[in-house]
Amino acid sequence: MAGPTTARRGEKKSPSGPPSAAPPRATGFRWVRIPLRAPGRRSLIISMVVTALLGTFGVWALYASNWLRVERVKAAGTEVLTPHEVIAAAHAPMNAPLVSVDTDALARRLRARLPRIKTVDVERSWPNTIGLKVTERVPELLMQAGGKFVEVDAEGVRFATVSTAPKGVPLLEMAASDSPSLRRFGIDRLRRAAVEVAQDLPTAVRKEVRKVRVRSYDAITLELNGGRTVAWGSREEGAEKAKVLTALLKAAHAGRHFDVSVPSAPAVSGS
Repeated sequence: MAGPTTARRGEKKSPSGPPSAAPPRATGFRWVRIPLRAPGRRSLIISMVVTALLGTFGVWALYASNWLRVERVKAAGTEVLTPHEVIAAAHAPMNAPLVSVDTDALARRLRARLPRIKTVDVERSWPNTIGLKVTERVPELLMQAGGKFVEVDAEGVRFATVSTAPKGVPLLEMAASDSPSLRRFGIDRLRRAAVEVAQDLPTAVRKEVRKVRVRSYDAITLELNGGRTVAWGSREEGAEKAKVLTALLKAAHAGRHFDVSVPSAPAVSGS
């Protein structure tokens, strides 16, 4: 019979109970707090000196150097005017620092010298160019004066005098000198009313119009090609009157006189 087991020499007897667990292994990073040190006095002084130098260099580059000065002026958007006319009227300060150019003053000078210009955008184009983007006024009516023609735009502004009448632009005749409307509304408002009538006309009808005559605010008439006339009345209900007139012109080819002053009750006569 086998006797009790004895430990061999050199062996260590294990303590009774379950085997001890292995020590835990590191599985992540450990946060380490690193103290932040405020910049030293020397670093602050260096930073301030560098900032001051950069600022000084920037001011010098903008105002005193030859790098960012006005060398060119460009104009765009012209129709009747030429780019040369616009550039000459702008009178931009050549060789001046580009940053110092007063763009608002330049725009005002252009509109004052060239009334045909309705709007103008003045832009600095770095490093050395000024750009002028103009929008010209478009004539809606013409006023005859001393053998020449004064162009009137959509706002009723008389902006240019030309020796040759632009094609397709009707004449405006102001015949309201003795009308109470002149005292009540004023010449400018009557002129704008005539312009609004011209704008309400569709293109096909507008091509037929030779003259817009204003006798009073409520008595505006049109003269068409072929000696035909249209009693328009006031500028009110312009879109409806234009629609009715277009239909009458198509239907009544022999008509000589058309009345759309009351668009719901138009009239046509042949004599």
